[in-house]
Order: sequence, then structure tokens, then C-alpha cells
Amino acid sequence: MSWFHTSVFRLETLDAYVAGNEREPYRRFLAGLPQDLGWRRPWQRLVRDIRTSGRGIGRVHIVPDELTDYLKFELTCAYPSSVDAGEDVRILSRATADSLGLPDGEDYWLFDDERSALLHYDDDGEFLGVEFADPARAAQHADWRRTAQTAAIPLDDYLKTVGLSAER
Repeated sequence: MSWFHTSVFRLETLDAYVAGNEREPYRRFLAGLPQDLGWRRPWQRLVRDIRTSGRGIGRVHIVPDELTDYLKFELTCAYPSSVDAGEDVRILSRATADSLGLPDGEDYWLFDDERSALLHYDDDGEFLGVEFADPARAAQHADWRRTAQTAAIPLDDYLKTVGLSAER
């Protein structure tokens, strides 16, 4: 059984995440070295499989005005390959998110606008675990998704506004 039938959405609110597959690419980024984007291929395959099956996948990352090094890495090295594979990646400023009543520090995956999974992280962005939300919380997540996707701008447009270039 598939986790979803029509769409999956991720809301990201943290300024940094710790992921094993990103350690070396992030180290290279900080050192100013070129990226080998091979580490993104498994995710690209998953995104392409979702899109080929006629389903949608997207995310909005809420970011501060002053981007962290990690966010610069994610926006220029990780997300462009997701967009190239068919994921709808959008960026929203924290100030706009706050004015719209969107959460700060509540990351989740939303499946078919019906079920959601809260993602828990420690203060450094290390993944701690997942908690499946009750139906009322999932409905709130669906409302937040609609608000966030409407207000956010596509990754490539955002990169132009902040003067960053995607590595592809």
C-alpha cells in the first residue's frame, strides 16, 4: 500500500538539519569545493517515480532573511536536483510566514491533505523521530500547506532574488 494516492507535501521550518547523506557534500560546500551531485540521485529517482505515477510532490521551506550556511547549501546544492526531477520546491520568508500564522519549528509531511506526520528534531537539527498526527492536526497541516504554497515563491525565482546560483 502506498502512503499516499495523489500528493505528498513537506513543510520545513528549521534553519539547519543534520542528515548523514549530506555530511560530506556540506563539508565540500563549506570548503568552496565543487559538488558531486550523485548523492542526490536516490531522491531524484523517488521524485521521478512519484511524478511518473501521476502524483504530486512539493515542499515549502520557511527561511529567515539572513540565510545560514546550511540553508545556502540546501537551496543551491540539494533543492535544484529535486526541482529538476519534478518536485515543486518553494521558499517563503519567515516574516511572511509569521504574518500568515504559519508555524515556526513544526515540520511535517502531509499525505493527500488527510494524514500527516510530525517530524521531531533536536536544537541542532538532528532527527529524533516521527509522530503521526490526529485528524484535526492533519486538517491544520492541510490549511497551512495551502497558505504556504500560495505565498511562497518557486526556488529558482527565490535564488534570483537573493543573488544565489543553483548547482546542477
